[in-house]
Amino acid sequence: MGDQDVIGLAVIGAGYWGPNLVRNAQATPELHLRYLCDLDVDKARRVLGQYSTVRATASLDEVLADPEVHAVAIATPAATHLPVALAALEAGKHVLVEKPLAANLEDGLKLVETAEQRGLTLMLDHTFAYTSSVQHLRQIIRGGELGDIQYIDSVRINLGLVQPDVDVLWDLAPHDLSIFEAILPDDVVPVEVAAHGSDPIGAGVACVGHLTVRLSNGAITHVHVNWLSPTKIRTMVIGGSQRTVVWDDNNPAQRLSIYDRGVERSLEQQKISYRTGDMVAPALVEREALRTMMAEFAASITEKRAPLTDGRAGLRVLAVLEAASESLRSGGLFVPVHQVEGRVSP
Repeated sequence: MGDQDVIGLAVIGAGYWGPNLVRNAQATPELHLRYLCDLDVDKARRVLGQYSTVRATASLDEVLADPEVHAVAIATPAATHLPVALAALEAGKHVLVEKPLAANLEDGLKLVETAEQRGLTLMLDHTFAYTSSVQHLRQIIRGGELGDIQYIDSVRINLGLVQPDVDVLWDLAPHDLSIFEAILPDDVVPVEVAAHGSDPIGAGVACVGHLTVRLSNGAITHVHVNWLSPTKIRTMVIGGSQRTVVWDDNNPAQRLSIYDRGVERSLEQQKISYRTGDMVAPALVEREALRTMMAEFAASITEKRAPLTDGRAGLRVLAVLEAASESLRSGGLFVPVHQVEGRVSP
């Protein structure tokens, strides 16, 4: 790869998310940012600043033809993910792509298969999977500390940017679905989903949405997403047979609270009893999730291994979203989720 195995990177897209990728790529020693590519080259130059040695260009072809570019990070609109990512993979570049992986499952599968055939890394920027909170949740849930997962309730509401091309489910729910993907044990997967939505402001798409996802172990998860709330709430309650975790992402002083409290049923006496134990708030090291994500992208390329949020993780999120859209069209009926094989081991 040259340059002591530093990975030459290009960021595609200088809009809302691109500058965050630029900043974190430049702070990752294993990566060397060479290009910022955007159809509006002046916007790209403004993001980089006048003293930057990174090249601003409007030409994707120029970027993909450069042998010193080994990987690209794509932060363009979802509808463009297929052509841009496919062109990059076919040019032999590793790809990091913003969520969702593609506009539909079929397009996503095309990207995953192309990457696998060519031995290239395809990774999703499922940012929340790289937060300290989610990494701790993954560890304790997969380590069995909560016992069997019985339910998950998630709320992600704020005064959001109403999107013209996607509804609130496709805009916000991928965060929650990618968190489920990261923290649940390999043998607990979504099997069916029911979706309900409303459009009280006449935006033409659902602005308020509720997802009920049934898991393979019989538990249900519920996700409430909303663009119209004047207050920002990001909470998740994960109930287990042994312990329950409350995650409040708006409380940096105590993001996670683990409760040794719950309800138990004695099979012998057919009685319900209540367990009232302690609450523990684990100390978490605060770090920028995007920095951790960029380091994982570089490591997966160097070590020739699948990243935590690989293309198949992206496919599994897409599969739930597609089933949710079908449910929404059918008045909220439960719709089976297409099962995607292959998972990344812890």
